[in-house]
Amino acid sequence: MAMYWLVQGCQPGDSLVFHYSGHGAQQRNYNGDEVDGFDETLCPLDFETQGMIVDDDINTALVRPLPRGVKLHAFIDACHSGTALDLPYLCRMNRSGQYVWEDHRPPSGVWKGTSGGEAISFSGCDDDQTSADTSALSKVTSTGAMTFGFIQAIERGQGTTYGSILNSMRSTIRNTDDSAGVGGGAVTSLITMLLTGGSLSAGGLRQEPQLTACEPFDVYAKPFSL
Repeated sequence: MAMYWLVQGCQPGDSLVFHYSGHGAQQRNYNGDEVDGFDETLCPLDFETQGMIVDDDINTALVRPLPRGVKLHAFIDACHSGTALDLPYLCRMNRSGQYVWEDHRPPSGVWKGTSGGEAISFSGCDDDQTSADTSALSKVTSTGAMTFGFIQAIERGQGTTYGSILNSMRSTIRNTDDSAGVGGGAVTSLITMLLTGGSLSAGGLRQEPQLTACEPFDVYAKPFSL
């Protein structure tokens, strides 16, 4: 309901922001619109009784209705969140900052873009990765490493373009180790393991924040602006 509320009645010139920090997972896809065979999902508090929120439904609610002149920025700080909005293009960037736009349009031909508007999403990790939490931000309680990395990028003056933000977020996460209070957290890791059927992993963070969009663009030329 909140997703539909956000988009309802939007007009040219409006800028929308959707932020989710919580649990994410994957489930088997049966309609042929996922290259890897899995839908990405968000896990609300009642997911055990009401089910998870699937990326197809997020795309229908947040992305497809966006009219020309309206832009949406989404920040999804969750496990398996790389393509959580099912946007057609993913910016595949290496550690040197070089990138190509991967075409993630469904083989089925289903349209996953907007109705003329602009949709861009930063997410905590790739579809096959998990997102950690960290106490390095508040010094008191754990917060999402991706959210921490985004805030650091803005505060350090590295938020000029989408490319500079993505590089900064990835660098921050790589340089923040377990000694700084970073990790999946026992509860987070256990829930992720139960949801995904995976196993607990030892060591530092392996997540890489991702950037997806409704259309490809030059990430080092396009200014970031909410």
